[in-house]
Amino acid sequence: MPKEMHQKAAEHHEQAAKAHQNAATQHGSNDHVGGKQQSAQAAEKSKTAHEHSTQANNKSQQQK
Repeated sequence: MPKEMHQKAAEHHEQAAKAHQNAATQHGSNDHVGGKQQSAQAAEKSKTAHEHSTQANNKSQQQK
């Protein structure tokens, strides 16, 4: 179970990283409206990734 949880957390972190890259690209292109939207999505994906990481870590700690 923890292995799958850690894998799911890793997938969320990858999605967050891509969203951050997209936000950076849009900001770099002076698309501040699009960049702001991408930044908000990146922040939400990062939050989700953090939650999954915390859950996976807690589950791992319980199984020790």
